Amino acid sequence: MDPHLLRTFLAVAETGSFSAAARDLRYTQSAVSQHVAALEADLGTPLFTRRPVALTPAGDRLRRHAAILLVRLEAARADVTRAVAPPGRLVLGLTPLAWAAPVATALATIRAESARLHTRLRVADHHRVVEAVATGEIDLGLVDGFTAPSDPLRLPEPGAGSRSLGVAESPAVVAVPTSHPLARRTAVDLADLADAYWIDAPEVAPFTRLPIDGLRAGLRYDGADASVLAGLVAGGHGLAVLPLPLVASHPGLAGVPVGAPRLVHRVELLRLETVADDPAERLAALLSAAT
Repeated sequence: MDPHLLRTFLAVAETGSFSAAARDLRYTQSAVSQHVAALEADLGTPLFTRRPVALTPAGDRLRRHAAILLVRLEAARADVTRAVAPPGRLVLGLTPLAWAAPVATALATIRAESARLHTRLRVADHHRVVEAVATGEIDLGLVDGFTAPSDPLRLPEPGAGSRSLGVAESPAVVAVPTSHPLARRTAVDLADLADAYWIDAPEVAPFTRLPIDGLRAGLRYDGADASVLAGLVAGGHGLAVLPLPLVASHPGLAGVPVGAPRLVHRVELLRLETVADDPAERLAALLSAAT
């Protein structure tokens, strides 16, 4: 199957419209229709009903495979490119709360070992980091989340071709202003805070991922700066579950340990197979040794 046709097919499936897919892809609507028709002819079955536009059972099956197929094609291209690229490049992608002391120490070590190492850091959400690792767009990914002690993170697809390694774990606390009545508590159950106002920060620490129902957002923060989120909590705009090191570093915050459910903040390293002398492999080895 032609990957260009698969990309067009996915655009139509995601938007539910031939015209919307054409706008997103910067094609004409006629070109989109021709791409879908060519793919249907190749597979010998309709992939969409036309009025209204909806996936057929065959189209729904193809959609499950298409995104992963395209990611693996990009990964193959990146792997070949990396094999012939000059050494000395390290691109690290991370979610906003994934930066941890072991990572900073390991990165400082390899940069000291190679003064000419060209290093780039990119901050993005979980889906973007996982996908960028799978396609080889970045060399290593660092993702974070809140989970039960010693449990791995539940990562979004496509991540099947990646390996993960836990590199840091710290207590999860409910962040409150230092003047808040809860600041004097030794522990708090999240279920007891169902009536409190929370800050929903989808790019940093979304409260919707916490393993408790009934929490409600009083404010939504769409940025990716953890220090802004900490400042919003300190200003009394709502609560957030955050890693203890971040809360401890902010003078206006207090961290109340989560009594139930038991939670920790976990950081995991994602990577594909790399060659032995690659800077990414060296960083992964240092982080593995530090755990």
